[in-house]
Amino acid sequence: MSKQAPVLTLSDLNAGEPCCTPLTRQRLPAETAAVLAPAFKALGDPVRLQLMSMIASADGGEICVCDLTPAFELSGPTISHHLRTLREAGLVDADRRGTWVYYRARAGVLRQLAALLAIDAPPASD
Repeated sequence: MSKQAPVLTLSDLNAGEPCCTPLTRQRLPAETAAVLAPAFKALGDPVRLQLMSMIASADGGEICVCDLTPAFELSGPTISHHLRTLREAGLVDADRRGTWVYYRARAGVLRQLAALLAIDAPPASD
């Protein structure tokens, strides 16, 4: 039997346990970097970053695609592509209700990504 640690998956990031030590404290293992990179890549596009912000800050914790699309000067299919990328990266969940799809941020995943980028404050000088 292999004694390797279990491979981290993005779904593990909602567990509430820190996925990894902040970048400023310890080198990120290659396996963990491979799991986290698609989420960071998805946020690397300005439209997706704006969509993520709208979803994460929505009243009630979710927002209808019908409220997202008019905020951009892009076609519906283009917005759908960006939303699919966010879903595939594990950053948002979606539920279809009738003809509309409602999106909500995966808060646990966002907390884990933020924790990875956390920088300790330097000690206060006396």
